[in-house]
Amino acid sequence: MKFITLNNGINMPMLGFGVYGLEEGAQCVNTVRFAIETGYRSIDTASGYDNEKSVGQAIRESGVARDDIFLTTKLGNGAQREGTVQAAFDESLAKLGLDYIDLYIIHWPCPGHFEAAWLALEKIQASGKVRAVGVSNFQAHHIETIKKTWAFAPALNQIELHPLLTQKPLINFCRENGIAPQAWSPLGGNRPLQERIFTSPAVSRLAEKYSKSPAQIVLRWNIECGVVTIPKSANEDRITQNFNIFDFALTPQEMTEIDALNENLRGGPDPDNFNF
Repeated sequence: MKFITLNNGINMPMLGFGVYGLEEGAQCVNTVRFAIETGYRSIDTASGYDNEKSVGQAIRESGVARDDIFLTTKLGNGAQREGTVQAAFDESLAKLGLDYIDLYIIHWPCPGHFEAAWLALEKIQASGKVRAVGVSNFQAHHIETIKKTWAFAPALNQIELHPLLTQKPLINFCRENGIAPQAWSPLGGNRPLQERIFTSPAVSRLAEKYSKSPAQIVLRWNIECGVVTIPKSANEDRITQNFNIFDFALTPQEMTEIDALNENLRGGPDPDNFNF
């Protein structure tokens, strides 16, 4: 496992496990426990995924020390708009059944509300119940807005990022401001985009060269870009496969070939135009 050091000195695994779409209950508990058994030490959930209770249960039942697991959850848009950020955080912590959260982030930049939400996150970090706070789906202009009043920069910005949406300018902007970039939907998100990535000549050739799956090639590309990545799956074979990406490395030329697939093509919502 490789780690990144966030701007407040905390270490975070470069590879994590996303739980979007896992149903609360046995499916989520068993899947997260399997991921931890496989070796994942970073779990990413959100209040909006409606599975925080199961994620917390899986962590408690895993047999792995709490301090060895890096847990992220997210502030929902409703609480952001209602100004109930502290209450939302307390609710997430209670559902998880844990003493603290490692990273708490704003899920989406709700217009007219994300500025106050960020200031509320700063206060929550000062309480000691969360080790770091950050943002998600923030464009450069969102970050510039909160920069006017922040006491410190977000530790991380979680964004849609994959070979068809490489986000190089935003990554560079984040790094200039001491913010670590993290990829959600690192394999493309929806099936059409994923198939385009996996069947591209560059990824197909590298998968054959290294005797790896296309998914492993893409996840390795993410890691070598210095981007924290959180693939998700409910399939045990894919969970295991996605974790086994630390026994090979891509050359600079191969990295460039994958970079060249970029079309600035989103599979998820536009952070500047969402209605939820």
